[in-house]
Amino acid sequence: MASVSVSHDEFSCCICLDLLKDPVTVPCGHSFCMNCITGCWDNEDQKGVYSCPQCRQTFTPRPALARNTMIAEVVDKLKKTELQPTAELPCYAGPSDVECDFCTGRKYKAIKSCLSCLLSYCEVHIQPHYEVPRLSKHKLVNATSQLQEKICSQHDRIIEVFCRTDQKLICMLCSMDDHNGHKTVSAAAERTDKQKKLGQKKVGNQRQIQQREKELQEVQQALETLQVSAQEAVDETERIFTELISFMEQKRSEVTESIRAQERAELSRTEGLLEQLEMEITKLKSRDAEMEQLLQTEDHIDFLKSFDSCCSAPVSDISSIAFTPHLSSTDIMTPALKEVEKMLLKFSPGIVVGDRVRVKASVNQPKHGWGSIHVTHSSVGVVKSISGGEMYVNFPNWSNWRADPSEMELAI
Repeated sequence: MASVSVSHDEFSCCICLDLLKDPVTVPCGHSFCMNCITGCWDNEDQKGVYSCPQCRQTFTPRPALARNTMIAEVVDKLKKTELQPTAELPCYAGPSDVECDFCTGRKYKAIKSCLSCLLSYCEVHIQPHYEVPRLSKHKLVNATSQLQEKICSQHDRIIEVFCRTDQKLICMLCSMDDHNGHKTVSAAAERTDKQKKLGQKKVGNQRQIQQREKELQEVQQALETLQVSAQEAVDETERIFTELISFMEQKRSEVTESIRAQERAELSRTEGLLEQLEMEITKLKSRDAEMEQLLQTEDHIDFLKSFDSCCSAPVSDISSIAFTPHLSSTDIMTPALKEVEKMLLKFSPGIVVGDRVRVKASVNQPKHGWGSIHVTHSSVGVVKSISGGEMYVNFPNWSNWRADPSEMELAI
């Protein structure tokens, strides 16, 4: 067995730690797998200097590699002469592996731990436990680094009993000493019992998982519904405000055009008045000149003859001409505002608590009566509550006025 181990070690690649595959020999004499040394030297191409991974001797240029047929034949024979052809070759223990307690020097990876020997063994050193009758009765488990945790610190015996009284793992001597008289069972029996309970717990846990997954799906669907409804609300809001803005722009243009039309009409009338006034002033100035000339006349006869004609000239009544120096927007805006109010009511979601309302003009007699002379079509109140098909409104001079919601409208 030792010679096999040595031979195996001598013909192992120091890069992959396995038997050489397609062995090649570099100029310094060391041998490697073709793929292993090729991969190493590919990483050194940029430097242009190549080294042996084992002795670090450098080569320039990159040496050519050829399969070493002699070593390849030796490796093939080594594989055929191993003790157990069907078993895997042992490999060295890595940082996270359990080491073989029997190996000397560089240790192989342990594959089994013996609870009787309290040692771990590699593929080679575990063989006696398979071949020697006395050792074959030992309890073998998969290699573990926690062997000491399976040993009773008080008696150095294997822990194989469970004390149900103290809910504690103990060894056989503990059951006869400190735990004498306690309810004890084997660790295997306790494991079987707890395994059943664990299975039940697992079923319950799976139910909870299914329930939570169902709830998660419901929340996700609710979230998707929320996002869709929010987008629909945004789109509807955009549509309503676009329509409202367009309508307001149209009404603004109509009101502006109406004011400009009135302005043009008044300007036209004013221009006629100005022309009339200018003509009247010209006539008056002419009369004034005639009067001045008559006043300068020294002949009494001529003065008296011209006096009546000079003083009896007709004078226009300018004050009778209607003129509007100021234009008011009230008469023009009122109809437009009425239309805007109707448009806003069109998009109103309905009357809710807190809205300002009034009785519709089309309602002559409310279903529940006016109730007081203080409530009229022009009265505006605030909705206090809506319940059972009835609405209660607080007016300035009347509280809890009962109304039929269909008879009320928003007061904007």
